[in-house]
Amino acid sequence: MLLAVGIGNTSIKLGLFDGDKLHADWHIATDMQRLPDEYIVTLDSLLRQASVSPHDISDAAMWCTVPALIHTFGDVIRKYLKFEPFIVAAGIKTGVRIRMDNPREVGADRIVNAVAAHALYKDNVIIVDMGTATTFDTVSCDGEYLGGAIAPGIMMAAEALFTRPAQLYRVQLSAPQKAIGSNTIAAMQSGIIFGYTSLVEGMVARIKRELAGNAIVVATGGYSSLILGETKVIDAVNPDLSLIGLKMLYQLNKN
Repeated sequence: MLLAVGIGNTSIKLGLFDGDKLHADWHIATDMQRLPDEYIVTLDSLLRQASVSPHDISDAAMWCTVPALIHTFGDVIRKYLKFEPFIVAAGIKTGVRIRMDNPREVGADRIVNAVAAHALYKDNVIIVDMGTATTFDTVSCDGEYLGGAIAPGIMMAAEALFTRPAQLYRVQLSAPQKAIGSNTIAAMQSGIIFGYTSLVEGMVARIKRELAGNAIVVATGGYSSLILGETKVIDAVNPDLSLIGLKMLYQLNKN
């Protein structure tokens, strides 16, 4: 089995691949204060729940957007699984051509998403990843990573709204019945949910115009479910895109 680890700013995705099948997956909170031994306890508990022994895991792969945790999780894997992990970093083979001004600026999370999307969808692809940030990544049908856009994540924006104005408060993040809110709760829900829906629709439309052709729009990320029922521009939803891309990069670089 392959242990795939994706470390983002808000959460850590863990996946166990048995061949090409995702056998189990989990999400845990990103915490830079936790020590390797604390993460080991959590990982051991998750594996036990899935009836998997650490001896069943033959290798591990990792991407990380939190530099402080690269060493921490490297220690976790070395100490618990007894081998060195494969880490997504500059200089590895990706199978896609990165057409950015400075390819080293592209985050590991965006690279794994691009690799998976190109392999899975075989067309121009726009990846909408709604996590800590909301990112839009564009991959051509020829396998070129063209770039994209980065906006504040929906929860980041919501927290700013909840904590800055003195008279506003946290509300459930769900779509109201109409855009014109007749009370404060409905007005905040409209601004957050419909506002981010419009952000996605507007950015997708602009990117498609620049591509001068059609593109498949793939949504991923923990907060994408908040807008899926409010828009028709999303063609596919793949919550495991980054884990799949990580597995593909591992296979490409290990062979």
